[in-house]
Amino acid sequence: MSDAAVPAFEERVVRVRTLLLLRWLAILGQLAAILFVSVGLEFTMATSACLGLVALSAWSNVFLRLRFAGNRRMSEEWTAWVLGFDILQLAAQLWLTGGLTNPFALLIIAPVMVSATTLSAGRTITLGALVLLSATLLAIFHLPLPWYVGESFTPPFLFVGGVWLALVCSLLFMGTYAFRVAEERRQLADALSATEIILTREQNLQALDGLAAAAAHELGTPLATISVVTRELEREMDPASPIADDIRLLRSQSERCREILSKLKTLGEDDESPLTRLNVHALIEEVVAPHRGTGIEIKITMAGPEDDQPIVNRNPAVHYGLGNLVENAVDFALTRVTVRAEWDMQRLSITISDDGPGFPDDVLDRLGDPFISRRNAAARGGGLGLGIFIAKTLLERTGASVVFRKGPGATAVVTWSRDVLSGVRSTEH
Repeated sequence: MSDAAVPAFEERVVRVRTLLLLRWLAILGQLAAILFVSVGLEFTMATSACLGLVALSAWSNVFLRLRFAGNRRMSEEWTAWVLGFDILQLAAQLWLTGGLTNPFALLIIAPVMVSATTLSAGRTITLGALVLLSATLLAIFHLPLPWYVGESFTPPFLFVGGVWLALVCSLLFMGTYAFRVAEERRQLADALSATEIILTREQNLQALDGLAAAAAHELGTPLATISVVTRELEREMDPASPIADDIRLLRSQSERCREILSKLKTLGEDDESPLTRLNVHALIEEVVAPHRGTGIEIKITMAGPEDDQPIVNRNPAVHYGLGNLVENAVDFALTRVTVRAEWDMQRLSITISDDGPGFPDDVLDRLGDPFISRRNAAARGGGLGLGIFIAKTLLERTGASVVFRKGPGATAVVTWSRDVLSGVRSTEH
């Protein structure tokens, strides 16, 4: 139940259709701008070279469509190369049309925005550095800005420097903002996917009673046949025969198997069975049991009317959520973890606390968010990231409220309404 057991979602992929659509829009935009300036305004410019660059981008799009015809997604590495090509292609267009004096120079950061929302931080930083290098060179080296025949428009270098600075500031701010927003969305999606995987795993483990009942049903018929045949053989067999005892033993063992299978068939059918329903003390004992013997004392206390102890249905979400909170408490405790259950007519609260260093102030307000920082570098446990998020998410799905507190040590309080808790079924997701 630790974070280490959670699947990792590292590789990011991009839909080929989305990327190609963006590139076709850029190609059409470049083509329209070139024709408008060259033909509409009749400005002097390197029209053939500019159209050649547009054609190169168009052919690259055709190549990508053919290359990924059978795939619906493009790998992160391929996407980075494509965006890098787009930066260089646009830099070449700007070099032919005035460099940073071109009003469209700001568009050179567009591939970085795409990267920030789809690729990793490392590749986004690499593409950003490529844009910064290209912008710096374009501020110094470029052909004249297209202008009327016989005239030229040459702004002072201070203006060009201002454009360069504005471009760099836009790159840093917009790139960082886009990356952070996209990264939080990716983390949340990854965390929810991991939650579903772990919940399914827990449900499969707790569905063994159903599998046993199904097996018992299937084995019932052949065992009945064996019982009938051995009974017939026993009647016809001479009691003095050397194999008479073996036949009697075979019949008695087949009858015993039928009795065992008849019990297995009832798993999950008895609402009061400890396999399907259990009281709060038994629930906490089951949750705590895997963490006994770790060198940390785990103390369980009950506070409530003994004759009115809540009875709950087995639910993998409840077991996993509470188990993960107990595991984190054991990881960070110095000597002891306390699990306290309190109940009355309206609600049930389970408080899990440890005598460890507690939650840092900068983490406490964010507990329950996926992939947050660790509690204390000196603590024995792992990070308080995805595991806490999954535990909180699963418990809240059962109708619980989860609150984290600090000092002394760390405390997690899980509270259910008795009405809500009685409706939590073992099959709930």
